[in-house]
This record gives sequence, structure tokens and C-alpha cells, in this order.
Amino acid sequence: MTSSRTGGEILADALIGQGADTVTCVPGESFLPFLDAAWDRRDRLKVLAFRHEGGAAYAAEAHGKLTGRPGVCFVGRGPGATHAAVGVHTAFQDSTPMVLLIGQVDRPNRGREAFQEVELRQMFTPLTKRVEEVNDAARLPEAVARAFAAALSGRPGPVALILPEDVLAERAEVADVERLPPALPHPGPCRLNRLGELLAKARRPLAVVGGGGWSQDAATLFAKFAEAWNIPVASAFRCQDIVDNDSDVYAGELGFSVAPSLAQRVRDADLLLAVGTRLGEIDTNGYTLVNSPNPTQTLVHVFPEAEELGRVYRPELAIVAAMPPFARAIAALAPPPEIAWSDWTRAVRADHLANRIPNPCPGALDMGQVMAEIESRLPVDAIICTGAGNYTGWPQRFHRFRHYRTQLAPANGSMGYGLPAALAAKAHHPDRTVIAFAGDGCFLMTAQELATAKLHQLAPVVIIIDNGMYGTIRMHQEANHPGRTLATDLANPDFAALARSYGAWAETVERTEDFAPAFTQALTAGRLALLHLKLDPEAITTRTTLSAIRNKALTSSKV
Repeated sequence: MTSSRTGGEILADALIGQGADTVTCVPGESFLPFLDAAWDRRDRLKVLAFRHEGGAAYAAEAHGKLTGRPGVCFVGRGPGATHAAVGVHTAFQDSTPMVLLIGQVDRPNRGREAFQEVELRQMFTPLTKRVEEVNDAARLPEAVARAFAAALSGRPGPVALILPEDVLAERAEVADVERLPPALPHPGPCRLNRLGELLAKARRPLAVVGGGGWSQDAATLFAKFAEAWNIPVASAFRCQDIVDNDSDVYAGELGFSVAPSLAQRVRDADLLLAVGTRLGEIDTNGYTLVNSPNPTQTLVHVFPEAEELGRVYRPELAIVAAMPPFARAIAALAPPPEIAWSDWTRAVRADHLANRIPNPCPGALDMGQVMAEIESRLPVDAIICTGAGNYTGWPQRFHRFRHYRTQLAPANGSMGYGLPAALAAKAHHPDRTVIAFAGDGCFLMTAQELATAKLHQLAPVVIIIDNGMYGTIRMHQEANHPGRTLATDLANPDFAALARSYGAWAETVERTEDFAPAFTQALTAGRLALLHLKLDPEAITTRTTLSAIRNKALTSSKV
């Protein structure tokens, strides 16, 4: 027997039935019936209200990364949906399961350009795996189940459900739909045998891991395989937490802050085992480390969707498999009695350890020493969140990620991600240390979410690295148009005072020797804490200075 429920109640029960426990949102009148239903279910479904739909969508994406289940975000029609698109794009490029619920105008008014009406199906089709508009409350359970299945199947990603306001208000009698585990593609024995044959011929193998669809077990089992076979493992851009960075096989990150030595090792490898990663533009340094369409390395490409295999690179061996079954299968492969590439692996690892030694840092605040202090203090399960910008090179180069899902960062390079991601992490893991790194430009894109932290009593530590400019763009300006900089200077507030106005503990740090005591207070504050680090603009990256980049460009232009 089923009883009559409003569409809002049916939707809330459907989300709970599919395993959702949190919904991020900016409340809108187009989904008031859902909020009313969530009130009665607040012991099972937490609603986190954000101050901007972009922040709410980022937080849902981060929740999806953390849990492996779709993060859920609810936004209003028109402006709300367009604001949320940045988080949906992040989920798409990061292969993160996510469900975006979008309120829409009443069904009788559709197609009239009613108040805030947008053709959402057209808008979100390029950004999602699936878009569906639900025009009957009785169809809500199946639509939600379908959305969760699509978000989790194959390459994980975002799904959008469009929900007219009157559908959520109408009543219907309908049964809920049971949650089903996703169907995961498994590697066949012939493919595994072929992988073994190719490895047997290799002398300089290198694995690259990344993408979505991993789990703690899959990460552990893959590391077991890599260590048993003594194969060095590099991580794709912002996927550094798949393999323990203290493992003797961990080789570092491929990304904007890639070590030149690691980039050369990719070129020199005779076999690349790419697992979960698309080998995208950033991981391959603009498709130069791996030639397209025919790599010089023997390429074994493992990916959960057949459509991706061969799309950019033609692999010697293509394996359609999800990460958990593939990791289980290769962990069972017995390594050869003698490893032919042990010297190669030791050399790759030595390169990575050398890369952990910081370069001299100009100015009174030495970020290399700051990162060393942070490393000495953080527990191994601390969650590190970043947005986008040159400042991310500091945690990406010098933090050692020890466990899976301790890194939350946007592979699509989206600014403003760090703080909302940290709030999602604290909401899900209130007892763990959560650090949000942000540049001064990055932070002010979502700084209003300090109010969300205050409202929901979420207490990450926020570290703002302030050099008074959009550093990444200034770097490119000086490299390409030396001395002709425009639109990259920033006028910043007193970030510590801003944070205090939200009830946070906060302090400004301008000298290296002042960081350690301030960091101690931030970690022990017992509430939201913010450290405002003032960095010399010359410290433009972890490897060079702004003047060095400008002078090199000026010298080149005179040749």
C-alpha cells in the first residue's frame, strides 16, 4: 500500500532511498514543497543552506568526491541554475557523481519565458551525462533512481533533474524505487593476460592513476599491485591521494606543478599503464608528453567507458573496466620472480624525493618553511582542499597525501572551490582536520560561504595565500608580454578582519617565524579559523620568481 504524498515528499523519500544524506542548496520558491518535506525528514536528510549557488554546487561535488555517492544540490530556476553551472562543470571534468535538482516554472507557463524561465535541458546537456524534466509527481521515484544510476555508471559524472514547481506541489500515490548497486565493467582474463605479456617486455614502465570511480579498497589494491611489481606510479592532475605518497613507488603529480624530472620520465617510459585517467591536456602537458594519436610509449589504457578508449590516444591494449574490479584483478596477478626495472623505479622515486626539497623563496615569508611546518603538524587523515591558481603548487608539491580522499581539488581549474569543499568535508567528517588553501583572488569568489560555516558551525582552517594579484595570469602576462600587465592587480580587504566579522579566529602572518604559533592557534581554536599569509609577489611559483620570468621573456624578445 502507498499513501498520497506531495511531489516534494516523494522527492525527499526518493533521495533518502538512493542513499543521499545531505542536500546543499540556496533556497528558492520553486522548491518550497521539498523544503517542507525535508523538515519532517531532517533526521535522515541534512539540508545545508549556502549563500551562492556556485558554492552549494561546489560543496555537492566535493561531497560526491568524498563519499563516492552522488552529491546532491538543489537550486532555483534561471539565475540559480546558471550560478550552479560552475559546480556541474567541475563534476563533469573531474568525473564526480553528482545530481543537480533544478526548480522550474509551473507546467502551464512553460514556453512563455515566464519569470526566470530558462530552457534548462538545452543549457545542461553539454555539461552533464543526462538531463531529464519530470512532469508527473508519480514519476519522481524512477527519475531519481535513473539519475543516481547514470551519475554512477561508467565514467561517473553529473546529472540534472528539472522539477516544475507545481509537480512538487501536486499529490500522488506511488511506491519508492529500491537502490541498486551500479553495474561495473570487469576486465576479461584475456586482457589481463595481455597486460602481463606487455609488462614482461617492459624495462621502463610507468603507471598513471586518476579520474573518478575509485574507492579506498580500489586504491589500496592498486597500490598493492604497484608495490609487488615495483612499478612507479604518477598521479594525474589533482589525484594525488590514490597512492600513498610515502610509498617507494610513488612518483609525483602530473599537472601544472609537475617536476621537470617526472615529465621526462613519462617521455622516457617504454610502457604507460593509464588507469582511470583520460590522459587529458594538463596530465600530458598539452598532449606533448604522450603523442596523439599514436604514443611512442606502449600504452595500456584502462577506463570505465569504451567511448573514451582510442578517442585521443590509440592504445596497444584497451581495457574497459571500473576501478574497483580492475584493482581487484591486478592485485591478484603474481609478479615475476625478478623485476627487470628495479633501478628505473628507484631512480624515479629519487627524482620525486628531490622534488620535495623547496627552492629558495623570496620575501619575509618562506612558503617552503610554511609547508614544512604544516606537514609536521597535520594528521595523516587531514583533508586538503584547494581551488585554482599558482598558490596550489605549494600544497600539491610539498604535502604528502597518505590516504584516499584526503585531497579535494578541481581538475577543471575552477577558482573558488576550496572553501565550499572544506565545508562539505567538515559536514561529512566533523572530527577530522580540514584545511582549505585559497589564493587572494580565488578566495573572494566564494568568501561569502564564511557565513555558511557560521550558520552550520563548520570549522575548517582556511589559509589564504595573498600576493595581491591573479598570480597565474600575471605569470603568463610576464612570460608573453613582459612589463605590460593589465587587469591582474587586486585590491584586497583585511582578510583576517573579514573572517572575525563572521565569528572566526583569524590572524595575519607576514614573517616565517610567526607562522608556527599562529598555525597552532588555528588548529586549536575550536571554531572556524583563518590565516592570512602575505606572500612576496616575486614568489610567483614554487620554482621561480616573477622577475626571472620577465627577464627571460625580455631576453628572448631581443634575440
